[in-house]
Amino acid sequence: MLRIATIALVVPDYDAGIAFYAGRLGFALLADTDMGGGKRWVLVAPPGGGARLLLAKADGGRQAAAIGNQTGGRVGFFLETDDFARDFAAFSAAGVTFLEAPRHEAYGSVAVFQDPFGNKWDLIEPKG
Repeated sequence: MLRIATIALVVPDYDAGIAFYAGRLGFALLADTDMGGGKRWVLVAPPGGGARLLLAKADGGRQAAAIGNQTGGRVGFFLETDDFARDFAAFSAAGVTFLEAPRHEAYGSVAVFQDPFGNKWDLIEPKG
């Protein structure tokens, strides 16, 4: 069996990443381990399961330059929900920045949001 278990997401600061993903989106903080030398192992995951995010603090100019543009400006992350209206309302109330109004496509209900670091996400309730 193979599966994608964890995806690294470069952030400017561990605590800012935790504040957004665990605080505003309601992800579980699975680990926050001091690795020494200013590095931490910070894992968050959405409450419904799926791949985890490793929040990786940028180390140096090259990594810092990639913050918010890890996918070249495209939507790079897809957060599936079983109740689009509920989660859109909850995220909006929590101050999440949506870049568009919700739309209904052949594949489901969707709206693009952005984390405070510039990464674009789809909140999506797939059809069927």
